[in-house]
Amino acid sequence: MSWFERRTWQEPGWSTAAILAAKRGRTVSVVLPALNEEQTVAEVVASVRPLLGTVVDELVVVDSGSTDATAEVAAAAGARVVRREDVLPEVPPRPGKGEVLWRSLAATTGDVLVFLDSDLVDPDPSFVPALLGPMLTETGVHLVKGFYRRPLRLESTGGGRVTELLARPVLSALRPALAELVQPLGGEYAGTREFLETVPFAGGYGVEIGLLMDAEARYGLDALAQVNLGVRKHRNRSLLQLGVMSRQILAAALERSGMPAGETDRFTQFVPVSGEWLPDVTEVPLAGRPPMREVLAGRAGS
Repeated sequence: MSWFERRTWQEPGWSTAAILAAKRGRTVSVVLPALNEEQTVAEVVASVRPLLGTVVDELVVVDSGSTDATAEVAAAAGARVVRREDVLPEVPPRPGKGEVLWRSLAATTGDVLVFLDSDLVDPDPSFVPALLGPMLTETGVHLVKGFYRRPLRLESTGGGRVTELLARPVLSALRPALAELVQPLGGEYAGTREFLETVPFAGGYGVEIGLLMDAEARYGLDALAQVNLGVRKHRNRSLLQLGVMSRQILAAALERSGMPAGETDRFTQFVPVSGEWLPDVTEVPLAGRPPMREVLAGRAGS
């Protein structure tokens, strides 16, 4: 039987009662990284709130420097809101998703963490139980990835544009064992604290592929699982935005293959202006963070 057959749940159907029975004393933290998501974050919080106190032990929105009312809206919806600047305040914050997820480890206490993106539209309350199912009921699972259909995107296949044009070819070349992941870059996933605290976090949008490669390298393929979450709706991004995202993803993958990423990259794209094509240079941050356990140990010893 292949890994795909052993570790893929096409119709996850774990009930709240089943997840509660499988927890066996383990605690669960749900983390929503958020940057200017005032239009959608309340609905994502609301989809998790009914599970709080049973399946979910804490629900935290980690704000990544929003300039809108994201923090206020999330708090009003019932989440505990933490600003990235207030977590490990002695460590100056960097921009990007990887930074916020890394800091969330120090802002939460759960034995298992579930990450949900804050830009979801019509989020399904079954997302969290589905992601927890393999981790709590199977032996040796440390990372569970969600996959889904994206009706608001141009694509109707298994992954988005960056997945199909970059992530899947890169993994096929560098880590062919991970070829059976439907959506390696998906933002809905769960991981054990045992795993998450002991690996580095890639910068920006490289965080997902970095965690995936680190989990496989550390524990082997059977430590990974994936579940079908049905439909995931979220905002679309421009090609220029996806280009910057791709640069961070590529850096994370190459670094885990022995090619250091460096701190930043001057990434050049081209845009039409009054009939001319002109360079548009972005300073893309690439630096990641060390394992959180090392940081917390140093903090305790200082």
